[in-house]
Amino acid sequence: MEFSPLFWPVDLKRNTISVLDETRLPTRLVYLKIKNYQEACQAIKSMKTRAIGQVLLVFYTFLLHVRHIKEGGELLPTLNLIAKNLNATRPTLPFKFLTDMVLGWGGEPSAVEKNIKRFLELLKAKRIEQAQKASELFENGDVILTHCNVSGLLPLIGAFCRKQKKRISFFTTETRPYFQGSRLTAWELQRAGFNVTIIPDSAVAQILAEGLVNKVITGADQLARNGDIANKIGTYQIALLARNFKIPFYVLAPPPSKAKTGKDITIEIRPDKELLTIAGQRIAPKEVKGYYPAFDITQADLITKHIYLRIP
Repeated sequence: MEFSPLFWPVDLKRNTISVLDETRLPTRLVYLKIKNYQEACQAIKSMKTRAIGQVLLVFYTFLLHVRHIKEGGELLPTLNLIAKNLNATRPTLPFKFLTDMVLGWGGEPSAVEKNIKRFLELLKAKRIEQAQKASELFENGDVILTHCNVSGLLPLIGAFCRKQKKRISFFTTETRPYFQGSRLTAWELQRAGFNVTIIPDSAVAQILAEGLVNKVITGADQLARNGDIANKIGTYQIALLARNFKIPFYVLAPPPSKAKTGKDITIEIRPDKELLTIAGQRIAPKEVKGYYPAFDITQADLITKHIYLRIP
């Protein structure tokens, strides 16, 4: 089965991490070359990679540095330094859960490397399994609304639907200010041969009122233990609209974090220049300020079903 480049956008080759620069899509398929944890942190902060790409970059960054440490060398100080810097990059994404996992494998470099590789193989298999389970929720002829981008899972869900002789199509929000919907989701779905229509973020209510879609699926950047999720800003209002129009609202959910409820999740406030500029050009008067919370919280009772990524 063919995967979207966004399904596994990071890889390690010798002493260099190759990272798909998602900010260059859809016009160019460009891979950044990352050689240390400082460059990895910068790629995460600047949104060169996101979602599963950031998760993969965390593990490959550890793996890159572990390979430089000989057996019997000082491993834990290096791992702790990397973990501290990675954890500081994105407040809403719970990297600490991932970095603590690696620190728990601390000991000999060969053991840490083995465990990282094993985990990444498991993660890939579980993502495929998650897409297959999601495909079972859709019927022939479904038109699905999605928001933001779920790193290659939608084309994979569609591929499983094709195997099941089900034809599905998509509407995607443009997802300002990074345009993940129009630059990433639309690109990978069209590339995989699916019918996809882009709408403004503000058009969701009208699209649902017209009956143009009959199901909604989104991702989640963090899952609280009570089922609340944090996801790309705008998810909450779509969930409310789906409830209003009696449309199923599905979530591709990661393993739960330590947050008990959505109220315990920190909402990342991104720089206002990301909202006030497009391609480096300011689109608002100089005197105007911007406010850009990058995520919102959707309560569990608005979610029809969580499709979990189950990692033992």
